[in-house]
Amino acid sequence: MGFLRIRTTVDERPGRLASLAAALADKGGNILGLSVQPDTDGTVDEFVADIPAHPETVRQALEAAGGRRVQVVPATAHELTDEPTRALLLASRLRSMPWRLPELLAELLRADDARWIYGEPVHDLPDPTLLVVPVAARRAVRLRRGELPFTSTEAARAAAFARLAQPAAGQEGAERGIKLADGVEVTVRPLTSIYREAVRDLHDRCSPESRRFRYFTALPVLPERVFDRMCDRNRGHSLVAGHDGQVVGLANLMFTSDPGSAEMAILVEDRWQGRGLGAVMARMLVHAARDLGYAEVRASLLSDNARMRRLLISLGATLGYTEDPGVVAARLPVGAMASA
Repeated sequence: MGFLRIRTTVDERPGRLASLAAALADKGGNILGLSVQPDTDGTVDEFVADIPAHPETVRQALEAAGGRRVQVVPATAHELTDEPTRALLLASRLRSMPWRLPELLAELLRADDARWIYGEPVHDLPDPTLLVVPVAARRAVRLRRGELPFTSTEAARAAAFARLAQPAAGQEGAERGIKLADGVEVTVRPLTSIYREAVRDLHDRCSPESRRFRYFTALPVLPERVFDRMCDRNRGHSLVAGHDGQVVGLANLMFTSDPGSAEMAILVEDRWQGRGLGAVMARMLVHAARDLGYAEVRASLLSDNARMRRLLISLGATLGYTEDPGVVAARLPVGAMASA
């Protein structure tokens, strides 16, 4: 005896499900689980059964009973859990750990593999054992399940599940009032093109050393193309901190070619440094990275940038050397950010 997961496509006709169940019973099968999924060319019936017959014998019996594209694969007792309860438990885990979306999608659909893809167009794939689940404009999760093709119902379930990992509508556009340790209040907002002149003024007020720490060069004028890239929501997530009509801090989370990682950088006006503003904006970027599904935030900093080094370590980042002895690389798993 053994557990089998059996899937077959059937035509929408009265009595068809009964015929399939009778065919399984004729082979000594005990049906322990059943799901019915509408698909593009019929209905997909999926059984989990305890059955002594050989999988090939089961396949032939179901084809004789009217099943199409019958597939029979081994199953385990673990797969007998109540499906709605299992989905709710996975959804609860996703809400607390959105960066684990690929892993949890794979568990939801019992896929063999799940991974982020970045910058690729999302379209229908000719291979039914592959499923691409859009997450953002240029981000998606690609799932592979070699033995059982994905159904349109499963694609809809995956899309609904992925939406749980995304920020609530309007969340990214909200502003936040922040009170620093010395009691001064600043307002943090998403960066848009209306701040072009204010950001230019920020750079003018920053010392050459502060600009060097941010850009690895004194950069007396911020190039227009760099500012435009910071504002592009398909390329990253940037914030500005304002006080008394001036931008006093700029924080950038830029997407990278690695779909699991984003790159963080911060510029704070000299007279605002050491007051906790950089730490506040850094935490907001890491939370944004988490909500966008990233697993890790990285940063590159000059080795003599002691302030940024302390900040990253306080968040829980690990520092490592690079091929350039003057540059340090920091890596911060978004799920491990220090709470202090």
